[in-house]
Amino acid sequence: MIRFLITYDTPRDPTAFDRHYREVHRPLTARLPGILSYTVNRAPRPVRGQVYHQVVEVTWPDWDAVERAFASPEGRAAATDMANLDAPTRSCLYQLPEAPGR
Repeated sequence: MIRFLITYDTPRDPTAFDRHYREVHRPLTARLPGILSYTVNRAPRPVRGQVYHQVVEVTWPDWDAVERAFASPEGRAAATDMANLDAPTRSCLYQLPEAPGR
C-alpha cells in the first residue's frame, strides 16, 4: 500500500482555508482514481514534534495506481488548485510494508 501524507501549516486565514478545502479541494481530490482511503485530520495535529493546521492521508494499493491518479484529469485539477490553498504544505509518498502472513 502507498501512503501520501500532506501536512498544512497554519494558514493566514484559517476560516477561508477550511472553507476552500472543504468545498473545493477535498471534492477534487476525493475523485482521484484508485484511492483506498482518504483521511483529513483537523488542527492542531502534531507530527514528529511539529504542529500542523491539518494533516491529510491518502492511500492507494500500489505505485501504478498513484501514477494513474496523479496523471488523471482529477489529479491535474487537484494539483492546480493547490495554489488556492493559503498554507505552506509538505508532502511525502511512501510504501507501507506488507503485513506478515500476506
